[in-house]
Amino acid sequence: MNKQELRKKYKNLRASLSDIEIEENSLLIANNLLKLAIWDKTYYHLFLTIEELKEVNTEFVLHILQGKDKEIVVSKSDFETKEMTNYLLTDATKFKKNQYNITEPVDGIIVPTEKIEVVFVPLLAFDTKGNRIGYGKGFYDKFLSKCKPETIKIGLSFFEPEKVFTDFYENDISLNYCITTTTIFTF
Repeated sequence: MNKQELRKKYKNLRASLSDIEIEENSLLIANNLLKLAIWDKTYYHLFLTIEELKEVNTEFVLHILQGKDKEIVVSKSDFETKEMTNYLLTDATKFKKNQYNITEPVDGIIVPTEKIEVVFVPLLAFDTKGNRIGYGKGFYDKFLSKCKPETIKIGLSFFEPEKVFTDFYENDISLNYCITTTTIFTF
């Protein structure tokens, strides 16, 4: 299957999940994250869940990061430039949904990309080599290409990997890990 077919397949699979399944599976994924040796870092970039797209609920990951007293970074997307601006999450951070139902910070303290040490990456599908398929806009590939090479990239998925994608691009950025409800995949 090509990327377009895989996007359709995984959007349909996610659409079939109930709210209870999403909550339970998101909690399992967050609990599996605790098994990774990544908790000595300071700056963690977290995507905020788009509930309408039935994404992994990252609220559980947020609670883990807060409990470990980590610096949490959230982003705002510019749909003209395909750039993401990263903001430190504080008690004063105000949020607003954009035209795509993505909850984003209105403004705040900007965090330079090179400070970010761990990125939790949204995805629709991934393969056994660590390649990922997102929504096809290229925001995360562009963002990840500006991170330091040692930045840890972690996908979160309700589903197991595909064998190998046939049509990924040279500038697609691979994951270091992908966490599912039952398994930690290391690449």
